[in-house]
This record gives sequence, structure tokens and C-alpha cells, in this order.
Amino acid sequence: MSIICTRCSGTGFLNLPEDWENKTREEIVTLIESDTDTDASICDCCGNGEEWYGIPGEHYNCEDPMGNNGPYAYNGGLCECH
Repeated sequence: MSIICTRCSGTGFLNLPEDWENKTREEIVTLIESDTDTDASICDCCGNGEEWYGIPGEHYNCEDPMGNNGPYAYNGGLCECH
């Protein structure tokens, strides 16, 4: 069973402005990279923007399993917000 990332509330991003909420992930990453005045950032618990751990904002699904063989092996097999 997957869980929603508690750091980003399931969005894959931190400090996301309300007017960016309807944009695609790719558009948001581009805006973060180009807008020096924003506090928005990629949720490092979900990935780095180029590579996501499964579905951004969601953990422990079939694409990013818990454990030492999954993407969270660096953290004892658990996502950062666990």
C-alpha cells in the first residue's frame, strides 16, 4: 500500500504557489529553475526533478518499494518523511 509524502502533501514539490498547482510537473520544474524569486523547490523526499522515486508525492508503490533494494536504500530503505 502506498502512502502520500508528508513533506509535500502529495505534490512532489515544496512551497508550491497556488497559481502553479494546475501546471504539469515538467512546467513546474522549469519554473523553479527559471524563477529566482520563488521559494518553491522539488521535494527531495520524492526525487530530484530529473529522476523521481516512482510517482512524485507517493511512496512505497510498486515503482519505489520499501527496503534496501528500493530507491530509499541510502536511508535504511525508508523514505525521508517516513
